[in-house]
Amino acid sequence: MCPIVRGRHGAAAGAGGPRAAGRALSVGGASVAGMAVQTTAEAPMPVGEVSRLIGQWIDRLGAVWVEGQITQISRRPGAGVVFLTLRDPSQDISLTVTCFRAVFDRVAEVVGEGARVVVFGKPEWYAPRGQLSLRATDLRAVGVGELLARIEALKKSLAAEGLFAPERKRRLPFLPGCVGLVTGRASAAERDVLQNAKLRWPAVRFAVRNVAVQGVHAVPRVIEAVRELDADPEVEVIIVARGGGSVEDLLPFSDERLVRAVAAAGTPVVSAIGHEPDSPLLDLVADLRASTPTDAAKRTVPDVGEEQSRVRQLRERGRWVLETFLDREERGLAAAVSRPVLAEPGRMIAGRAEEVDALVARARRTLGHLLERAEADLTHTRARVVALSPAATLRRGYAVLQRADGSAVRDAGRVASGERLRARVAEGAFSVTVDERGEGQEAER
Repeated sequence: MCPIVRGRHGAAAGAGGPRAAGRALSVGGASVAGMAVQTTAEAPMPVGEVSRLIGQWIDRLGAVWVEGQITQISRRPGAGVVFLTLRDPSQDISLTVTCFRAVFDRVAEVVGEGARVVVFGKPEWYAPRGQLSLRATDLRAVGVGELLARIEALKKSLAAEGLFAPERKRRLPFLPGCVGLVTGRASAAERDVLQNAKLRWPAVRFAVRNVAVQGVHAVPRVIEAVRELDADPEVEVIIVARGGGSVEDLLPFSDERLVRAVAAAGTPVVSAIGHEPDSPLLDLVADLRASTPTDAAKRTVPDVGEEQSRVRQLRERGRWVLETFLDREERGLAAAVSRPVLAEPGRMIAGRAEEVDALVARARRTLGHLLERAEADLTHTRARVVALSPAATLRRGYAVLQRADGSAVRDAGRVASGERLRARVAEGAFSVTVDERGEGQEAER
C-alpha cells in the first residue's frame, strides 16, 4: 500500500486522488507496492534501479498541503531555487522543501527561520543522492490570528478536561531546599532567577536544566527536563522560565504535549514565561503563574531579610504580650496584697473572734432565759400537780377506803356489815372492818 500523506486539513492525497493511493506499481516485473521486489543474494537489484523504482512510485503521489516550522533557509547565489528545512513543531521530524525564488520572494518579508508556514507541493525523489524533498508551488505564512485561534480552541478543550481547575493547584513549599530550573542556556531569564533567588536566600540550591526555549526542539527538550526534575526527590519545586518574545516564539509553551506533561508532574511547577501580557497555556496548568522570571524567584524563595524582620517583629510582639501580662498580674497582685484582709490577716481573725464571743454570749443568754422560763413553767406545773394530787389530800387527814379488788369506796350504802376494807392514808395503809352501827373497828396495820 502506498503511504497516505495528510495535508493541513487531514485530507489524503496521492496520484489520481485517494483511490490511486492504494494501487500497486509494477515496473520491469517488480512490484513496487509495499516494496515487494523479488530479489535474492545471488540476483540483487542495483542501487540505481532501486532509486529509480522509488522515484517512479513517489512521482505518482499528488500534491499536498503541509504545515510546519522553518528551521533553515538556504539561498544559493545565482540559483533560482531556495532550499528550506520544514520541521514538525511537536515531533523530531523534518522534511526538505525546494521552491523557486519567485515563490519564496512573495512571502520573504514575513517568513524567516522559526516561522510557521503552510506549503503546497509535490513529493519528489532526487535519485542521484537518494533524497526525498517537497517541491513547493505555493508558500503561505500562518498568521498570528490563526495561531491564537488554535491556542484558544486547545485552551477550551483542556479546560473541559479539568487541567486548569483551581483545586488542582498545589501550594509551593515555604522554603524549598532545591529548586529545579528549566530555561535557556546563559539566558536573561536564567540570570534573573538565579541572582534574585540568591539575593533573597543565599542557601537555596538550584538544579538547572538548560534547554531550547524556542524553535522546533523546544517542546521535547522542555518536556524531558521537566520529567527529569520531577523524578529527582531533592527537587521540591520546578520553575520553567523564558524571557519575552513574539507569539511565534512562545508557541512551544502552549503545546498540548507540554501542558499535559506539566499537569502530570508530581512536583509543583511555576510558569514564568515572557512578560505580564503574555499568557501561554503553560501559565494556566502550572501551580503558580509568575509574571516574569524575576517574579518567579521572588514568589518561590522567601527573602531572608524579610523573614528575619518578621521574626524580630514576632519576638517583639511576644515580648510585649508577655510584659503586658506580667504587668497586669503584678498590678492585680499588688491590689490584692493592699487589701486589709491580706495586709493584716490577724485583723480578720480578731473581728471574727469578737463575733464568735458575741454569738456565744447571746447563746448563753438565750439558753439561760429558756432554762429560767422552763424552770418557772415546771414550778408552776408542779405546784398545780401537787395541789391536785390525792396525796396532798391524804396529808390533810383524809383516807381512801379500798375493797379487796382495789376499787375505792364512794358510797357507804354499798358497804356490807363486817366487810373488810383497806384504808389508805398519807403515811401508809391499814385494814378496817365495817360495823353495822357505822363504827369502825381498828385493824392491824
